[in-house]
Amino acid sequence: MLSAFACGRNEPAGTTPAATAPLAADDQGRTDPTPRTEALNDAVASSVPLGESQDFADVGRGLVAGDGEVVITAADGRVVWDTRRYGFVVGDAPASVNPSLWRQTKLNDVHGLFEVVPGVHQVRGYDLANMSIIDGKTGWIVVDPLGSAETGAAAIALVRKTLGDKPIVAVIFTHSHVDHFGGIAGVLPDAAARARMRIIAPKGFIEEATSENVLAGLAMGRRATFMYGSNLERGPRGHVDTGLGKEPSLGQLSIAVPTELIDHTPQPMEIDGVRLVFQYAPGSEAPAELTFYLPDHKAWCGAEIVSHTMHNLYTIRGAKVRDALRWSGYIDEALELFGDAEVVFQSHHWPVWDNARVRTFLAQQRDTYRYVHDQTLRLANAGATPQEIAEQLELPASLRDVFSSRDYYGTVRHNAKAVYQNYFGWYDGNPAHLNPWPPVDIAKRYVEAMGGADAVRVRARAAFDAGDYRWAATLLDHLVFADPDDADARNLLAATYDQLGYQAESGPWRDAYLTGALELRRGVQGTELDAATIADLLLHLPLDVLFASFAARLDGPSAAGKTTRINMVFTDVNESWVLWLENAVLHAKRRDPDPSAVATVKLTRPMLVRLVTNQAGVREIVTSDELTIEGSRLELLGFLRLLERPGKPFPIVTP
Repeated sequence: MLSAFACGRNEPAGTTPAATAPLAADDQGRTDPTPRTEALNDAVASSVPLGESQDFADVGRGLVAGDGEVVITAADGRVVWDTRRYGFVVGDAPASVNPSLWRQTKLNDVHGLFEVVPGVHQVRGYDLANMSIIDGKTGWIVVDPLGSAETGAAAIALVRKTLGDKPIVAVIFTHSHVDHFGGIAGVLPDAAARARMRIIAPKGFIEEATSENVLAGLAMGRRATFMYGSNLERGPRGHVDTGLGKEPSLGQLSIAVPTELIDHTPQPMEIDGVRLVFQYAPGSEAPAELTFYLPDHKAWCGAEIVSHTMHNLYTIRGAKVRDALRWSGYIDEALELFGDAEVVFQSHHWPVWDNARVRTFLAQQRDTYRYVHDQTLRLANAGATPQEIAEQLELPASLRDVFSSRDYYGTVRHNAKAVYQNYFGWYDGNPAHLNPWPPVDIAKRYVEAMGGADAVRVRARAAFDAGDYRWAATLLDHLVFADPDDADARNLLAATYDQLGYQAESGPWRDAYLTGALELRRGVQGTELDAATIADLLLHLPLDVLFASFAARLDGPSAAGKTTRINMVFTDVNESWVLWLENAVLHAKRRDPDPSAVATVKLTRPMLVRLVTNQAGVREIVTSDELTIEGSRLELLGFLRLLERPGKPFPIVTP
């Protein structure tokens, strides 16, 4: 519950004293929806055709089997997937959830095994993504084996229980995001069999799949807790849905190296008697992505370049900005190549059937991304800044009123900024924005300029009471960064984030606001990186990427002036690398050992992964009998100590 806000002596002219009544809240401090929030959500309910029934008919179409509520656990008993957590999703939307997002939440609650067309099935609702299964002459082709070994195993067990016990003859990874390949060890638990399996993926898959999770993985993982609401309670005042599915699973990650790569369009292939035509779509929703057509089924797998939502051109967890023009172009290309399709099934959500509906759906998805692209550039070329473009850009009614183009996951606002960034970068051309003060310094200056903390607090409370939550958040953010111990400012900012979250149609926006509120009330949430979950991923990482991750962990100031040179010889893959420090930068080259190196380390890739994931301490590694060190162990130890160990989760909504 919020404390009263006292009136300060420096109250700005034209403002009224801060309200003294505390804001109503539940037993966890989460504030009630305000009348302003209730009115805005009521307006959504009145303006959006929430009763439209086609999606609800489609989401249940072809249901073959289900396990009731799905609870999946890891070997240690930890729950990695639990549909029971969403048992509250019934009836009309509560006042604390945008009614349009609530509709999407209900659709994403449906889970089980579904027949798309004879010979093609999907497991949906066992992870954030879908697993698709195609019948071949002798066995199954598995498409996207989900995001963790535990959910992948549970999904394939449902398939075998329902459709019989057939061998898996091939696996297709549609793209390089972990929710589409991380479960391969659950589908193919025998590592030797996995290594012999026919695995098809887009060119660049292994590099993109591993680098995103390593080089920027720590910061991206921390931000992902905001995007996906990882630490939020599941409920009407917490996480309800991502818009793309319920949530990412939390199990063991795994990967397999492709045996065949898709690198052009069209690329026909036959797998176990099944004819496929692949489309190569890099730089769309993922840096490495493919789609494919099944001409004998008239079924197109759109991977993740089409979904029942506007997708992200920029994902707020942080990732490479995606090219809206190329993305739209791939959908248009699919319309041209596979326009006779009678069904589209994709890596998330439910299929679309019947050729006329398929063509309409694809055209709408194509034009959603193209419109945001073209209109962002039109406005930018007229001098508008990213913020100005985001504020005024709106889809035309022919797209805005289509559920599959709404802001459930990506949003028009942050996608417009992504298009701007893709062309122009972070700088909007205004010299005042070229070198501003960092957040704490600028916050202190703003607070002082506005007459001090009391004056800012009064203005912020007035904005909150007027329902101007965006302005209240801006004011209070400055106040918290100027003085993170200001409890009244933190509480009011948390209440402000509550209201912005309750109003958001986008699942990630809702989670970001509500996670911000949670951390303001309880402090930084989350845990350190669980090394065991990514070990399999790192074992398949190209060594140049692994060493690049070393370089990104180097403490530059401490390395200044040092010129250490070390050889690393990998006895299991017959490769030798030379690592050296120069200008406080860590370099790594594959070459013969350098005789001038201070130490030569002979080890295996798994041993190096243990070091990278902190499963073994530096001293233990240096003194271990599992590797051979020639030269100075002390010099080696000094070098390794220059690599920062991943720390605890860092603050985001506070300094």
